[in-house]
Amino acid sequence: MRSTPRSLLHLSAYRGFLIVAKDREEVGRVALDDVHAVILHAHGCTWTGNLVAALAERGSPIVFCNTHHHPVAVTLPIEGFHAQGGRMRAQWDAGKPLAKQLWRRVVMAKIAMQGALLAFHDAPGATAFDLIARRVRSGDPDNLEAQAARRYWPALMGPDFRRDRDAAGANALLNYGYAVMRATVARAVIAAGLHPTIGIFHANRGNAFALADDLVEPFRPLVDALVVAMLGQGVEALDPEIKRRFARLIAFDVRIGAEMSPVSVAAQRLAQSLARSFEMNTSDLALFVPPTLMEWAALTRPLDPFPGSSGDE
Repeated sequence: MRSTPRSLLHLSAYRGFLIVAKDREEVGRVALDDVHAVILHAHGCTWTGNLVAALAERGSPIVFCNTHHHPVAVTLPIEGFHAQGGRMRAQWDAGKPLAKQLWRRVVMAKIAMQGALLAFHDAPGATAFDLIARRVRSGDPDNLEAQAARRYWPALMGPDFRRDRDAAGANALLNYGYAVMRATVARAVIAAGLHPTIGIFHANRGNAFALADDLVEPFRPLVDALVVAMLGQGVEALDPEIKRRFARLIAFDVRIGAEMSPVSVAAQRLAQSLARSFEMNTSDLALFVPPTLMEWAALTRPLDPFPGSSGDE
């Protein structure tokens, strides 16, 4: 959402709908049951307590971003899955060996996704990523995730690119796309009855969504692919059309086993499989496989026209 001093946005709940008003006039409404998450980075935007409660009851988080589109706070529902207590106990009691095995699976999936995206772009060194992924050991003691990243970013974005959360341009686009994915995964984690603060790898005491940051890793290359495509089309900053394009990422189909599922469902299946892994004390995650070349092409197709979409949001 974006506003100017002369156009104040206000969000409220009314009869099952999220109402968007600008200068006291309704400019849009969405059924609350269809709201996956709300991402706010408009400092002039206001909202009602009823809306926050209605979204929390549906397990839909509100993500607050800073001026660089990086998330700085997220609402956390206190009620969720019916077996939440037992699952959280299993999550808390999970031993380090299991956590390390789970993290190995996540890192392998992320590196495989990075390699597949580089192969789509016919980037040099793409074939090495499959080998790197297979070398990841329990807990990634060799930090192959970081080694892969050092190869990945220059190959994908060019030798001069530096990942900087506080920078504009490509970094700001990445921040926003990752915020969308993080909100999606956080919602899935809560719906699965897991506590988002207890991660399998990330353990920053100030991070309330450490588990979401663990599970979002394999999804990040989907954002990277879209950002590279946007840069190629001359996009360097966010606007309502670009935000909608990022939001549609959660509807992109990925393959899990023999089934194709939207990213939002893939996140739910991953979180549910993690919960079962905690309960069964076994590493059995439902991770999606990298898209095919045709699927990458579909994800990164040129921007569609959005007639009449010039308004603030």
